[in-house]
Amino acid sequence: MKKKTILALTFLIILLMVSAVGCKPLLYRLLAPGTESEEGPEIEEVVNIEEEDIETPEESGPEAGKEEIAEFEAYEFLEELDMSISSLVERTLPSVVNIAVRTGESPDSGGIGSGVIYTEDGYIITNNHVAGKAVEILVTLADGSNHPAELVGASEITDIAVIKIDIENLVPAKFASIEGQKVGEIVIAIGSPYGIQQTVTMGIISGKGRNIPLSSDSLPIVDLIQTDTAINPGNSGGPLINTSGEVIGINSLVLAPSGTSTGIGFAVPTDTAINIADQIIKYGMAVVPFIGVEMGTNTSEVPGAFITNTIEESPAQRAGIENGDILVKYRDKEIKNAYDLLTQILRSNCDEIVRVEVYRDEEYIAIDIELLRCPAD
Repeated sequence: MKKKTILALTFLIILLMVSAVGCKPLLYRLLAPGTESEEGPEIEEVVNIEEEDIETPEESGPEAGKEEIAEFEAYEFLEELDMSISSLVERTLPSVVNIAVRTGESPDSGGIGSGVIYTEDGYIITNNHVAGKAVEILVTLADGSNHPAELVGASEITDIAVIKIDIENLVPAKFASIEGQKVGEIVIAIGSPYGIQQTVTMGIISGKGRNIPLSSDSLPIVDLIQTDTAINPGNSGGPLINTSGEVIGINSLVLAPSGTSTGIGFAVPTDTAINIADQIIKYGMAVVPFIGVEMGTNTSEVPGAFITNTIEESPAQRAGIENGDILVKYRDKEIKNAYDLLTQILRSNCDEIVRVEVYRDEEYIAIDIELLRCPAD
């Protein structure tokens, strides 16, 4: 499917280039007023062309025949692409919900967001900034039915929340790891921008691994997916899906000084969202693992997370990590900076034993760390 999509888009670009060459003089006239007389452009003699006067590809030579075949194949692939996108959207729409929240005593307090059905028994993933502080939540399903929901739990550091409605036999979405997605691939956002439910927009993955600081006194939201897909207020909590109809991210932020989409939106990758959602469903809250290190700027030639201090009696200190170590690998993932390490920790769970690799005194050392629950303070 993805190969056909790329090929179809290539054909479309070629057709547009060919069309542009033939239409360039007309475009120039339209964009450069004042070059014609007041009576308008001079009209040349109209010539009626009979059907038998039109040359067939065979009569006009092999090159014209190839162009016609290429044009036909391009339209054929585009038609197939159009049908495929429509089909996957139809399959995904039943798993997308509208969320209306009230955050204060006034009926007018609150707002509207979106969500993704996670389990068939009513668990729904959305954003913390949509439902995290809600005192009343109303979910509208794709069939138009309304259902009150309760907040199960939320994570401010990842902007993920889980709510639940008492309905069985729902249609859960399919999820896929961001690891298998590439920059430039087509993605689709579904949600309720400005309360307009079941709105579909399309774009591409513009970047991966983006880290966005929200304030000076809080940790940044890490490893976000960047997309130029139109994301507006109300899209928050809705899915970002790939061309296989799989959710790869939960739409969360948009870089928009004016408050509307500017083509720079961000989604929390499902790798993080699902792990946090599972923790919330199991414990009623996000349980972030703790290794007990402080990190600073790495000025060495070796990329990694530079450890400036290990907290007393922390998992890192007990495992043998020392001040000045550069943590370069977490499980099988290369760590290039402190953000990468935080990303992997958020995708881990308490009581896990993970193998890390540190660079110390020109040697690479493997160390096993038992992750503990982050202290309350």
